[in-house]
Amino acid sequence: MNLIIDVGNTRIKIAVFKKGKLIHSESITKENIVIKVVELINKFECRNAIISSVGNIKKTQISKLHAIINLIELTSETKIPFINKYSTPKTLGMDRVALVSAAVKLYSNKNVLVIDAGTCITYDYINMNSCYFGGAISPGIQMRYKSLNKFTKNLPLLEPKYTNQLIGQSTDSCIHLGVVKGTINEIDSFINQYRKKNKDLTVVLTGGDTKLLANRLKNSIFANPIFLLEGLNAILTYNL
Repeated sequence: MNLIIDVGNTRIKIAVFKKGKLIHSESITKENIVIKVVELINKFECRNAIISSVGNIKKTQISKLHAIINLIELTSETKIPFINKYSTPKTLGMDRVALVSAAVKLYSNKNVLVIDAGTCITYDYINMNSCYFGGAISPGIQMRYKSLNKFTKNLPLLEPKYTNQLIGQSTDSCIHLGVVKGTINEIDSFINQYRKKNKDLTVVLTGGDTKLLANRLKNSIFANPIFLLEGLNAILTYNL
């Protein structure tokens, strides 16, 4: 059994994989990470683990995890199952490394564009030869709503909502249109540009806003909310 720990910007996801299949996952707080890991080790008899962090986690917590399980900390030095052609590999987020690893594992010998709609929206391109070249980063949906509220005097902070209008007729509807529909148009535009250069392109959408976006894109995509966890499991397995 493999134990997967993904420390994100806003939450921690912890999961258990058995022979490549997800059998358990949940979100936890940073404060109870060690307690939860011990609980899952005992429940599922996990022997190996990997932790990826784009958020802050205490070194003392990492040390405690090393003491109770064979733990791999995902860094730029970790062995990965793809050829990394990113010009600044040490600055590449570990979440993006995991997503690319999932693409190589699940869609081998294919050109793949992975779109992660989370705190930020990331675009990552991997070709059929398992070569990773990079992509793009833009603000996520929540970040767009919050920035409109923070950097203006009168615009309210709203919860994400899709509207099919073309013309907003209130401040709220204008914001929803600009943020949500603007994000959808951005994603479709990126996909279209990639497909012009790659006729045979597989597109995967993942991240916290997958449900809001997936059925509203004009392009055909594979929606997979656990893609990052699958990528971390692929890296762990690759290093055992």
